[in-house]
Amino acid sequence: MIYSIITGTGSYIPTKSVKNEDFLAHEFYDTYDKPLEKPNKEVIDKFLEITTIAERRHVTDDLVTSDIAHFAAEEAIKSAGIDKEDLDYIIFAHNFGDVKSDNRRTDIVPALASRVKYKLGIASPDAVAYDLPFGCPGWLQAVIQADYFIRSGDAKKILVIGADVLSRISDPHDRDSMLYADGAGAVIMEATESDTPVGFIAHKTRSDTQVYLNMLHMGKSFKVDEVTGDNLYLKMNGRRLYQYALDTVPLAIKAALDKSGVHIEDVSKVLIHQANGKMDDAILKRLYALYGIPEAPADVMPMSISWLGNSSVATLPTLFDLIMKENLHNHEINPGDTIVFASVGAGMNINAAVYTLQL
Repeated sequence: MIYSIITGTGSYIPTKSVKNEDFLAHEFYDTYDKPLEKPNKEVIDKFLEITTIAERRHVTDDLVTSDIAHFAAEEAIKSAGIDKEDLDYIIFAHNFGDVKSDNRRTDIVPALASRVKYKLGIASPDAVAYDLPFGCPGWLQAVIQADYFIRSGDAKKILVIGADVLSRISDPHDRDSMLYADGAGAVIMEATESDTPVGFIAHKTRSDTQVYLNMLHMGKSFKVDEVTGDNLYLKMNGRRLYQYALDTVPLAIKAALDKSGVHIEDVSKVLIHQANGKMDDAILKRLYALYGIPEAPADVMPMSISWLGNSSVATLPTLFDLIMKENLHNHEINPGDTIVFASVGAGMNINAAVYTLQL
């Protein structure tokens, strides 16, 4: 049978580090036109306790989303050792297009995938380039689409990118702005024939729109001033989202595992989108509880959120790239290992995928 496997990885981690103390001088508001009454130091300390985020990365003013996606894509192509002209698809998951530092407007025409194809210098018209907006789970959903293309025989080589620049769509007067980061990650997926299941062997996606549609949405700044103007910024109902994720993400992961026939005890790593460190800990605990296991293995869930923040669609491919290239301390993934990818985000959308590395 034909399966899809990852043969190359790449990522771009912005050079600008923004630490929690850099927010001490910010003017935070609780809601529209209502300043926070607590001092910033107390707000920041509580933020660290809840999210485990101590710093995040932001792009420099000269870069936009398609630029950093191009960097990650080049690295993935080099890692896979393929001819870029052999690509059948370029699928680019993002949510806000190219937002410039001096013009906070979404720019998505032409498609960012087309821009990356241009930057890569790919001449082949058979390399079909398109974008996928799907909230934070966008990169994994693009991987799922690529898996369908490959297993159907429609494609042999696909570049899948996840990149966002959240720093330019986060409200500087909203404490939630401390969550958001920038980044890009990419993988090359290729077809392989195998008598035993390998690569992406199962996945599950769900969209809960009727009740949870607007837990993440765009809205005006909490304080309209000369900086924010009439721009729209990402707004979040954090408490409801937290509970929604705890209730649903473990179920989606288990559904994917059940479909694959893999038991949780045979999973080497669980790679979850990182929006909140404590939330991911709780999700993992609930996942293992579904199997009657009171505690998850200590090293099963690699984390990068403490120093990279929430980089949306870039989180999972960046995390995977760091581990595969042995750049994440005390974590490794080896041939034959089975891992789980999972994500939750705007929509509300959730997805999970089970992946077994080739021996």
